[in-house]
Amino acid sequence: MLSKLYSFGVSGIDGYVVTVETYLSQGLPAFSISGLGDDAVKEARERVRSAIKNNGFNYPSSRITINLAPADIRKSGAVYDVPIMLGILESTNCIPKISEKYAFAGELSLDGYVRGINGALSMAVCAKENGITHLFLPSENANEASVVEGVKIYAVEHISQIVSFLKDETKRALEIAASGLHNICLNGPPGSGKSMLAKRLPSIMPPISMQEAIETTKIYSMAGLLEKNSGLIKQRPFRSPHHSVSTAALTGGGPWAKPGEISLAHNGVLFLDELPEFHRDALEALRAPLEDNKVVVSRASGTHIYPSNIMLVGAMNPCPCGYLNDDFHPCSCSANQIERYKSKLSGPLMDRIDIFVNVASVKYEELAGDDYEAESSAEILQRVLVARQMQAKRFEGTDITSNASIPPAYIKEMCKTSKKAQTVLEKAFKSMGLSARSYDKILKVARTIADLEQSPLIEEMHMLEAVQYRNFDRKF
Repeated sequence: MLSKLYSFGVSGIDGYVVTVETYLSQGLPAFSISGLGDDAVKEARERVRSAIKNNGFNYPSSRITINLAPADIRKSGAVYDVPIMLGILESTNCIPKISEKYAFAGELSLDGYVRGINGALSMAVCAKENGITHLFLPSENANEASVVEGVKIYAVEHISQIVSFLKDETKRALEIAASGLHNICLNGPPGSGKSMLAKRLPSIMPPISMQEAIETTKIYSMAGLLEKNSGLIKQRPFRSPHHSVSTAALTGGGPWAKPGEISLAHNGVLFLDELPEFHRDALEALRAPLEDNKVVVSRASGTHIYPSNIMLVGAMNPCPCGYLNDDFHPCSCSANQIERYKSKLSGPLMDRIDIFVNVASVKYEELAGDDYEAESSAEILQRVLVARQMQAKRFEGTDITSNASIPPAYIKEMCKTSKKAQTVLEKAFKSMGLSARSYDKILKVARTIADLEQSPLIEEMHMLEAVQYRNFDRKF
């Protein structure tokens, strides 16, 4: 299979496009690179081979031919490591076909980390001149290149981040959230499908158990929301209150201290669309229930405690107009407007979200393409059920119901990590300035990712993926 990706070289201070062609053919295993590359370019075969094997991908036992075009210009440095590796993964169908609007540059370490390069700014300028809209660069070069308008810069620390992005990060994140009952926030422009994705979440969640059905029905009965002659509620609740909802309606209250939306979503999903538009006091009232899985409603008539073991799903635009960093629509917001918009969501509330993910604009090919095949909810559900079975076995004899609800006292026992995974978490904790709560949440998400792969130990790749979902302001 032939793969064709784009990268850049630098001549003087100007960049030029380099086409990285990858061809896998029959014959004795071999790895050759043509295109007037220096020793650093040719040594890419060792770095790429090690990175592929150390990150759980199958290294093809065939003849691999890499051509760097144009062939009459000398290439230097390790800048082509990342596109070479992606070309091999695309040729072996490990990742989907990559858009011709994407370009990649970066040196690989043997374990898949992406090291910095020279000439990133020249590459970004060249990308804009040649109609390339997405440029993936090492994280230490991203700020340098981000001054170029019209090119979306992706800061990459590890090859796994690019792979997750290309594999459709949003669906993957929702699968992880459903598997471990993790709170998730979807960030993207209007019309990108955030609401649709949230509403499909119940279809990939495990069927409600008898005990859960009884608990849920009791709440709805107390709230007066059961239909006449109805039996047990047999589906997980999905509650989606309007952003004008009052604090009392969200948490519960009134003369008879009835349960609110948080409790009505017990054992299911509470979806808050247009998250920054909710009243701040209503959002702040979520903090304790998200932490304790219960709502305490105090009135003159007495104190009532309602359960609230929920998955919170928030959806928001990246800015007031909704089009910050959008590929097709210019953003009309000032920096101050964007900052005020984001500041509506307090740090303590955001600290209680497990997974942050950006939702890209829907492309025409995804809607009209004849060969576009979306994975069915039933297929995703099967993987979710496997992960939930591992959790049920782990939590046997306790009152813990999901990875998201593992108490701090059980973290070390139930979220055991390899040495490499612990090193990744330590690095993230120091570089991202994480809180103790964020530290625990990354471990819990990594535990769920490991469960999806039926791994008893949290490995490096699981931790890397969990870390990339944590940063609210990340480039992805």
